[in-house]
Amino acid sequence: QVQLVESGGGMVQAGGSLRLSCVRSGRTFSPDFMGWFRQASGKQRELVAAITSGGLTTYADSVKGRFTISRDSAKNTVYLQMNSLKPEDTAVYYCAAPWYGGNWKNEGAYDYWGQGTQVTVSS
Repeated sequence: QVQLVESGGGMVQAGGSLRLSCVRSGRTFSPDFMGWFRQASGKQRELVAAITSGGLTTYADSVKGRFTISRDSAKNTVYLQMNSLKPEDTAVYYCAAPWYGGNWKNEGAYDYWGQGTQVTVSS
């Protein structure tokens, strides 16, 4: 089994920054990519950013230029640096990884999910 554990969420004022971390443990494997998703209250879960094993990245238009995804393969950890936070970034943020791979922009490609970490941005 694979476990994903997120940390780093919290409450911050608009314009502030947070860094989320996601540590992968359990069954040894090297996912082709990993992603960060978020779900705001009353809304569908959406992809925020994803990164491949080769370092390619993709971002939601709403976070481009403000968020940066990175990974430390030696530590089995993926990060999401969030700058210039806005109230509309308020959501539960989830880390996810696929077992087989697939379309990294498609939520259905991800098999393993963390428990989520709350990010709240006040105006």
